[in-house]
Amino acid sequence: MKEGIHPEYRKTVFVDANTGKEFLTRSTKVSNEKRTIKGEEYQVITLEITSDTHPFWTGKMHHLDTAGRIDRFNKRFGGQIVGAKRKTRKAVANEESEET
Repeated sequence: MKEGIHPEYRKTVFVDANTGKEFLTRSTKVSNEKRTIKGEEYQVITLEITSDTHPFWTGKMHHLDTAGRIDRFNKRFGGQIVGAKRKTRKAVANEESEET
C-alpha cells in the first residue's frame, strides 16, 4: 500500500444498540469512545441494526396489511377508475345525471 493515502485501520467493537451484542473487528471508522477487552484497547461504535436484529437475518419480517390497503383504496376510488385511467369529475357528474 502507498504511504499516506489510506485511513488508519483500528481495532473496533461494534455494539448492537437493541441487544447489546458485540462484534470484534477492525475498521477505518473513528470513534471517541474506547473500551479495553482482553488487555487490548478497542474503539466502540454503536449501531441501531446489525445481523443480530435485522429482520432478514432473524426471520422476523414485518408484513403489511395489503388487503386492507386495497379495500380502502377501492372504497375511496372504486367507481371512478376505469382501466388504467381515472375518470374526470365532469365524466362522473355526467354519468350521475344520466342515471337520474
